[in-house]
Amino acid sequence: MGSHGVQEPPRKRRRKAPTSTSSYVFRPLLEDIALAPEDHTSKVHITCIELWESNLYIGTSAAEILHYVAIPPDPTGATATPSYIFASRLQPTYNQNSADLAAPGVQQILLLPRVAKACVLCNGTLTFYSLPELSPAFGNTVVPGCGWIGGTNLNGSDEQDADGDTVMICIKSRIRLVRIGDEPQRIRNIEFPGCLAVARRDNFACVADGKGYALLDVENQQKISLFPVSSLHENAASGQIEDISYHHETSRPSGMGDPRGHGRSTSLGTFVTGLGRRSPQSRSQERSGRNTPESGMRAASPLRPSDRPRSGSVVGDTKSGPSVPNKPLPAPPKRSASPQAGLNVFPTMPARLKPHICSPTPTEFLLTTGTTSEEPGVGIFVNLDGDVVRGTLQFDHYPTSVVVDSNDQNTPASPTGTQQPREGYVLATTIQSAGERQRDVVEVRRWDIDNDNNNAEHLSIPFPLEEEGSEDVELVIGHAKLRSILSYNSEPFPEVAQRLRLARMRLPKSGSPSSDSEDRPTSVLDGSDEKRDEEEQAFAQRLGTQSSRIVLWCGSSIWWLMRNPLVLRLDGAIDAAMEAMVDQNRPEIGQKEISRTVTSVQEYEANTETDFLSLKYIRQKAGLMLFAHALSQDPSSSSTLRKTEMQPENLLTESGLDPRVILSLIPLLSQEVVEGPQGIWVHAGLIWVVEQYAGVLLETPDSDTVEGPLRYNGLSDMIKRYLVAWRQRKGFGSIADEVEVFRSVDAALLLLLLYQDSQNLARPGIPSAVRAELYSLVDSGVDCFERAVVLLEQYQRLYVLSRLYQTRKMASKVLETWRRIIEGGKDAGNELRDGENEVRKYLAKIRDTALFREYGTWLARRHADLGVQVFTNENSRVKLSPEDVVRLLQEQAPDAVKVYLEHLVFGKKKVQYANRLIAYYLDSVLDVLRSSEEARSILAQSYESYRALQPPKPTYRQFIIDNAVPVAWWQDRLRLMELLGGSHGADFAYDLEEILNRIEPFEQDLVPESIILDGRRGRHKQALRLLTHGLADYHTSINYCLMGGASIFHPVSGSLTPNEASTREDQATLFGYLLVEFLQIEDASNRVERTSELLERFGSWYDVKQVLGMIPESWSVELVSGFLVGALRRLVHDKHEAMVVKALSGAENLQVAASFVEKCTTAGPQLEGMQQNTTA
Repeated sequence: MGSHGVQEPPRKRRRKAPTSTSSYVFRPLLEDIALAPEDHTSKVHITCIELWESNLYIGTSAAEILHYVAIPPDPTGATATPSYIFASRLQPTYNQNSADLAAPGVQQILLLPRVAKACVLCNGTLTFYSLPELSPAFGNTVVPGCGWIGGTNLNGSDEQDADGDTVMICIKSRIRLVRIGDEPQRIRNIEFPGCLAVARRDNFACVADGKGYALLDVENQQKISLFPVSSLHENAASGQIEDISYHHETSRPSGMGDPRGHGRSTSLGTFVTGLGRRSPQSRSQERSGRNTPESGMRAASPLRPSDRPRSGSVVGDTKSGPSVPNKPLPAPPKRSASPQAGLNVFPTMPARLKPHICSPTPTEFLLTTGTTSEEPGVGIFVNLDGDVVRGTLQFDHYPTSVVVDSNDQNTPASPTGTQQPREGYVLATTIQSAGERQRDVVEVRRWDIDNDNNNAEHLSIPFPLEEEGSEDVELVIGHAKLRSILSYNSEPFPEVAQRLRLARMRLPKSGSPSSDSEDRPTSVLDGSDEKRDEEEQAFAQRLGTQSSRIVLWCGSSIWWLMRNPLVLRLDGAIDAAMEAMVDQNRPEIGQKEISRTVTSVQEYEANTETDFLSLKYIRQKAGLMLFAHALSQDPSSSSTLRKTEMQPENLLTESGLDPRVILSLIPLLSQEVVEGPQGIWVHAGLIWVVEQYAGVLLETPDSDTVEGPLRYNGLSDMIKRYLVAWRQRKGFGSIADEVEVFRSVDAALLLLLLYQDSQNLARPGIPSAVRAELYSLVDSGVDCFERAVVLLEQYQRLYVLSRLYQTRKMASKVLETWRRIIEGGKDAGNELRDGENEVRKYLAKIRDTALFREYGTWLARRHADLGVQVFTNENSRVKLSPEDVVRLLQEQAPDAVKVYLEHLVFGKKKVQYANRLIAYYLDSVLDVLRSSEEARSILAQSYESYRALQPPKPTYRQFIIDNAVPVAWWQDRLRLMELLGGSHGADFAYDLEEILNRIEPFEQDLVPESIILDGRRGRHKQALRLLTHGLADYHTSINYCLMGGASIFHPVSGSLTPNEASTREDQATLFGYLLVEFLQIEDASNRVERTSELLERFGSWYDVKQVLGMIPESWSVELVSGFLVGALRRLVHDKHEAMVVKALSGAENLQVAASFVEKCTTAGPQLEGMQQNTTA
């Protein structure tokens, strides 16, 4: 733990000190200053202040300047602000005759660092001094009758002021433009008497006397009258250009001026007739950029001729000489009870308002106007052309002092080199009534925005004299003043570092069981924490330093007005909303207030590192508090939270807050937080929030249950959306502790989905969207693999666990999990449908031969058909030879061997495995016949039932197929007959003798098999006898003859194909055997019918004489009439065919003879003897 105590806060709930939400805060510069000299008896107050480098100059109402020197702070000390020691007390020169109790004292201190000079205005007398010790300069030169000194160029040094600074000295009758260098040098005089305030931008100056404002072109000696300071003072400023050079000269008419000047009249002439006392309704009028100042005032009374401006005439003296020296000042008026008494050097009427001029930008001036000091004041912006720009500012009361705090790029740079904030503020001191008392307050308004929400902030001055019952309260009322001094002051805000620095958050004792802390030595853990804590502290010390040159003084104290850091302002607003939770011991947060604060954050753009961290911290804190607020509410509240525009989960995701912080607040999910060796480091300001809510949530009724707030669907869905959004950030390089973060996120999301889906298991008929989300999470892979396995086992979600294993390509674990489910393991979801088939499909995808063998045989033992498909799948990545498969199945799954051999023999037509298959079939059938009388009776009954059928009837094979018994040995018998019958062609041969030997004891039971074997051995008479008398399958016996004795007990597609080796003579022989058997049928009618049909259909295979000799004499001719008719027809047919053949042969002989004669004729006669002699 670091030395600042952030990591290990107290366990009990504690109240956090409130943070100011105002835009500015007070920081003491110097307090309880001894203003009055020892011999001074009256109350003395500060009148003006100036600071240059380490020199602080304080002007007092006792006409003295106190010089203090800053001592740098001790680098090792607790404070980072300098301390001031008193150096000297100076009494500037002034006209003692005019100084009385009403004298203002030191009015102004103007420092000119470039030339190391100071101009001091004290009781109407201007004197000059050298910096920094304030020794007299220019031979004790004094300028009496002065009302104001200033007018330095706010845009920087003038181009011609290479050797000095140009200032404007306002004396009674004129303004004198003087360059202060090694010696004062007058540049020119400007006709503008009674000037009380000046602000200059290059050649343009905005000035004010006791009555109104004007815009001067100091280079071209021209003036544009603007509007009065008070609407009670009649002023007929026309807005036309006037010549103010210090000699008699007719002023140029409007539009005829110097081209470099203002060659037109301005729009400010409206103020001349429009400024008047405001009506009560105008005081509440809102600021609008389209309104002109007269919109808040009614028309003034008619102007008197004596007060009309001298437009068109020369203004000023007839010569440009210096002012009359040492002229006594007029007697000051008596002290007025009004707080504004004595503020004007040349008061002409009671309660005259003091003009204020500021310049927020290089092209604009801010001027104040009003009615009386008790009435509201108005701030008006004018540009260098004298036109009103922007909207107006309305002050609650007319201000006693005004300063502008802006980001003007031409103002002196901050000493820290940091970019100034973008916001522009106007600060004014006003006197407000608080019951029967009055008090000075600082009123703060934005000048750079123009909307309805530009409400003022009121800062109470933190000096002790305002305590209730103080006798000196009235003495300081009206003396609070603001000033923008020369030098910047950098003030550290340790509160910013305390909030923005990173600190380690300790998890509660009931934290994650998956934390890695047990795997680390404690000493190494503590040492690494201390080292990082020191690094974070060193980094945080650079944050939160604010620079300002605005000071406030009142009584005998001086304060800096520092911009309140953004993080403190917004943090204070959030803390204010959280105050209800602290007071009522329940987090009843003002959700709208936090939402409003977060919305305002969107308007800021981070320009510095501090701003970036501040906005990030505020988003994180607001999101954390809204989230924790939702967790602590009842179900109805949580449901309404989802309807608000501000969704905590979106805010938290955008802010980048470590999700482990959120998970630590949720009872069920806090177990899934993985802290890691480096711990959880968050902004220190968030740790206090976590402490507060963690304590409150533990005291709620929900904390007694494991699920806690997750029992409410609205909250669980909100948490789920938050975790899903975080998962989408995987791979972002900007996430610290990425491994631990996403392990925690994945584990928490998995646990949440398991919990939600477990609620749906009781309703199996209802589709569950959560189930799809659970599958999607697991299928996409999780970083918390080991923890996920534990959770899935805990919730008995074995199928989901198998999907998790699939993402890691852990085939052995996948198959093992499926086997657990198939063998009866508890799977709460019952999600594995047709598990054995899923195993079959998965085995086709793996490459591990050992797994393939193990689970292929396991499946074959459970389901022979599916197990065999594993080994017969042509798309399988593991290939085994048939011999290997047969051997493997014989060892591991004997019952599947037959199925595999059937695939080889019937599917792949591998006849070399037929003998093995026949042996398996025989074993199956014979084993049953040996052991089961029922099986033998079933066979006998099937023969009897078939014989009892009357023709026409199906073949015996079709009969036993249609009436198959649902037992395995019956199907094996059918396949056996198919193989024995030669279904694989004539080339297929099997061990006939062995088969005969095995079935010989069961000849009476296996009649079809005996028929097939007799036919294969050539015992056709025996085969036909069994077909005719044993089975009475007459149709099959006829097919037997037609096939030439080939098997008739195998499936045949299409027409019957006779045996290739059989001839018609063989068929005739077989039909002869069949006729003999038909004539021996016991049933006479059946014998006559079957014999007659045979002779009629297949009479061509019989000899008529032989048949007539075999037919019993008792049969009538009618019974064999069909055969005889057919025989006679064949005889006639044969006779006719013979005649036709004879005729065709004779015709063919004649054709050949004619062809011979033709060829002989062509060849001609030849002598055989001559030919022989020639040959010889």
